[in-house]
Amino acid sequence: MTYPKLLVKRDIVLKNVKALKKLTSENGVGVLYGVTKVFCADPELAQIYVEGGVDGLADSRIQNLKKLQNFDIDKILLRLPQHSEVDQVVRYADISLNSEISTLRKLNEAAGKAGCRHKVILMVDLGDLREGFFQEEDFYQAVEEVLKMDHLILEGIGTNLTCYGAVIPKPHILKRLDDYKQGVKDRFGYDLKIVSGGNSSSVYLLGKEKLPSINNLRLGETLIRGTESSYGQQLPGTNSKGWVLQAQIIEIKEKPSVPVEETGLDAFGHEPVFVDRGVRKRALIALGKQDIVNESLNPVDKDIIVLGGSSDHTILDISDCQKDYQVGDIVDFTLDYVGVLMTCTSEYVDVEII
Repeated sequence: MTYPKLLVKRDIVLKNVKALKKLTSENGVGVLYGVTKVFCADPELAQIYVEGGVDGLADSRIQNLKKLQNFDIDKILLRLPQHSEVDQVVRYADISLNSEISTLRKLNEAAGKAGCRHKVILMVDLGDLREGFFQEEDFYQAVEEVLKMDHLILEGIGTNLTCYGAVIPKPHILKRLDDYKQGVKDRFGYDLKIVSGGNSSSVYLLGKEKLPSINNLRLGETLIRGTESSYGQQLPGTNSKGWVLQAQIIEIKEKPSVPVEETGLDAFGHEPVFVDRGVRKRALIALGKQDIVNESLNPVDKDIIVLGGSSDHTILDISDCQKDYQVGDIVDFTLDYVGVLMTCTSEYVDVEII
């Protein structure tokens, strides 16, 4: 057995996906994209999404979409394409999200050379200030140009909220997508197939508010942990305990809780703050910030305190634990979404599906 190890409980993840597919379908969202970037598009984990009923697999990176080519399902590039990768985009993605006319022109050219037609979703910025057309006329100019292109298909429009500006999706905000959809219909006589209303932060509205003409969501956290990301609430019929990180204790010593000499900056250039609890029993585990940030670690043993760490070590206070931990013992942690993403990305953490 090697550690650290991320245990993925297949049945829990599958149950989450099925629950979200049911919830979205019952509320008019007929197209569900499962975001695979959190687990680096591992095909075995992507298969769980497909079994659960997702309508497409979405990822931010071409490297990950390459892993998904054996799935007979739409593949979607979430991050705006780079000019340098347009040839790969039209090869490995059926659909891409876009907000730059220059990139759309290059995609059209690349699709022409590849002898295919590539679908695009135009992104609009509704105030979160990351990607998307901010001025309406810029959006409509892009629509006009795309509709004239021979090798692109205007599949729909979309938006993204909460990822940068933390703007919470509200019905009056999302209704602007209705206005854009109708604007395309009025100006160009063209019906958009997809109206993508965001990510896991929009899920809290399902069953409470009627989402305008939104028929698509791009979900990662909600499928992984069963939580919506606007308020962090657990959704009915889901479970957040499907991902458990295990790490091994490599040292146990009683030491002061405050350094004994003058302190400066730590290994990451920060000035640490310490709480003086006196002499405490401390355990080192073979896991560090190169694998995961301390804030994402939630010990299953609630008597453990995560004190901090460095690149390769995490320091735990085990003084109050009922269990008599020994060197070589394994400590379990549940993870938030960022924790799952980081550990799946780290080549030093083994992933085991059980």
